[in-house]
Amino acid sequence: MKTLTNLSTKLMQRFLPDPFLFVIILTLVVFLMGLALTPSSPVEMVAYWGEGFWDLLAFAMQMVLVLVTGYVLASSAVFKKGLQKIAALAGTPGQAIVLVTLVGLTASWINWGFGLVIGALFAKELAKRVTNVDYRLLIASAYSGFIVWHGGLAGSIPLTIATDGHFSEDIIGLVSTGDTIFAPFNLIIVAALFVSVPILNWLMINSKDAVHVDPKLLVDSAEMGETKPKSGQTPAERMENSVILSMITGFLGLAFILYYLITNGFDLNLNIVNFIFLFLGILFHMTPRNYLASVSAAVKNAGGIIIQFPFYAGIMGMMVASGLVVQFSEWFVSVSNEFTFPLFAFISAGIVNFFVPSGGGQWAVQAPIMLSAGQELGVSAARTAMAVAWGDAWTNMIQPFWALPALAIAGLNARDIMGFCVWVLVLSGVVIGLGLMLL
Repeated sequence: MKTLTNLSTKLMQRFLPDPFLFVIILTLVVFLMGLALTPSSPVEMVAYWGEGFWDLLAFAMQMVLVLVTGYVLASSAVFKKGLQKIAALAGTPGQAIVLVTLVGLTASWINWGFGLVIGALFAKELAKRVTNVDYRLLIASAYSGFIVWHGGLAGSIPLTIATDGHFSEDIIGLVSTGDTIFAPFNLIIVAALFVSVPILNWLMINSKDAVHVDPKLLVDSAEMGETKPKSGQTPAERMENSVILSMITGFLGLAFILYYLITNGFDLNLNIVNFIFLFLGILFHMTPRNYLASVSAAVKNAGGIIIQFPFYAGIMGMMVASGLVVQFSEWFVSVSNEFTFPLFAFISAGIVNFFVPSGGGQWAVQAPIMLSAGQELGVSAARTAMAVAWGDAWTNMIQPFWALPALAIAGLNARDIMGFCVWVLVLSGVVIGLGLMLL
């Protein structure tokens, strides 16, 4: 395993481009595929690209806030002490790798946005304490927990088909989360990943080629930015350093969070996660000045998300409008039978996810094809939906789109962790594929 990991990391370091170049290459590939495999003309492909370019603006802003609010919350003294207490449980590189993987898996199963941020922040805290751990593998292990998100409490596809009025209701009706998220086959897949992924990450430890980081370099400016108010302040400065204003604002936010949970249950969508992060950050930083100083440090890491997400939206526009997604899906359906259909639905969703990295958007396109085919072959709508959901989560392991927040927090490039993540892709593909077919 160490030899294979060493080979894959060297290949990724040498050949994997920067995530921005990766999305440019994907754009060109999809453009050429549209010309070769669909009746679309060059002018039409350009139009599909440009018309879809801004379709992810709201989502991009949500992702920026996931990064910024999570980063700001973690830089507060209260949150840092909590992370430090948990990190103190690890005394060796092996313990650090296993612990950060379990934290990443647990947080991502609860909510994917929560998992992306908490895993990376916890990995940095571990790196300060266990100085001889491979920093690249530590961050990759944190990100590997993201594999379970679509089988968890915030899975967009199972939650969509359980919601009254969803777009496929006329085909399958309402599908309870008891048949998807909490179905025995799904829980067994999740449990198998909770066992196998930490073991795999532990097996990839290679002390000979490890990359260590000086703990002093992991101290962010946000962590040193809190200031004590000076004497003789102006009225404006007194407001900027007012604990009372922060407390009033923070408790107002907590009041809404409590109201939301009472009226909606434990539905942690991305907006409410950002809301929780934001107002806890205001409370924990104590004063508006300290909070804004932390925000200023955090936004420096958001550049990759801001510039790359519109390109992915353009790729989605070409994939959907040209019919490429439909062609991919129909081909996999054509070679399936009742036994293999869940596996092929899973693989097809994994491929489509490279070009349409949005669970909800991908389901909107693939659902009519996959659900109808599943019905004809006698496969339940719940299993079909979860096969697509797991496929959407699967190839995130080697898709820089979703790794951007974690990489920004860690201060690494995609090529630093993808050599490790490719083996998580292989392992999880086997576990999920067998689970979908045999359970």
